[in-house]
Amino acid sequence: MSVVVTGATGHLGRLVVEDLLSHGVPPEQVVAGGRRLERIADLADRGVRTARIDYADPTTVAEAVAGAETLLLVSGSELGQRIDQHRTVIGAARSAGVRRIVYTSAPKADTSTLIVAPEHKATEELIRASGLDFTLLRNNWYTENYLANVEQARGTGQLLSSTGAGRVASATRADFAAAASAVLRTEGHDGAVYELGGDQPWDYDELAAAIGRVIGRPVVHNDVSPEEHLAILTGAGLDEQTAGFVVAMDANIRDGLLAGGPTDLSRLIGRPTTPLVDGLRSAVGRD
Repeated sequence: MSVVVTGATGHLGRLVVEDLLSHGVPPEQVVAGGRRLERIADLADRGVRTARIDYADPTTVAEAVAGAETLLLVSGSELGQRIDQHRTVIGAARSAGVRRIVYTSAPKADTSTLIVAPEHKATEELIRASGLDFTLLRNNWYTENYLANVEQARGTGQLLSSTGAGRVASATRADFAAAASAVLRTEGHDGAVYELGGDQPWDYDELAAAIGRVIGRPVVHNDVSPEEHLAILTGAGLDEQTAGFVVAMDANIRDGLLAGGPTDLSRLIGRPTTPLVDGLRSAVGRD
């Protein structure tokens, strides 16, 4: 087995590399790629090959994937640019003779109205059209996404949202990374589409309670209308585009688009997913 992990200089990709190594994958069979190699210099010291990968530069991708059997394409972080970037990576992998692409997508990406789904849907279509074997990992929200809410609640004692009673089937990055690692190092996943999420979806009242347990003070969920939410965010200095994105995401949650359902995550990782309060507490300890 030889595998290239993109995004290894970020949170998720790094965790995937660590999980592969912890399960006995020889370091010389792993390529950890990313833009800032100084962040993974310690992996190079452990025998992992490191390579600069810039999704906008096909030359870097081609050099990194040369001779590899499998590529983990961790979705890019630059909204609006991901389709072109992912097309570059997929094309370079195909030209280099990579057999399989594993891609971190979004819940029900091909049918969902989730605001971030279109770029993932387009990427899935590009992967299918490439002719390569593939596995799609449709990851729900990361528990770590709520660290900013934890810090805000320390000062205000409040959690602001316009999510209503919507629920989120979040799991930790380590949970999702363990699933990606399992798919990369075991057989039987070609053509699979895995919907991945936490075992216990929660609503924002429960999130407020979990944050309260982590910071040691009561936290109240202040649920407002989308219009009020937008006004509060822009009034606090957030730019219109970012504030609009936040409110749109809350609308998606309110509509049940992150509520989960049957999930393959705990089955792939061989254990229950990390409970919300434990995931938040661990993330705060690392921050």
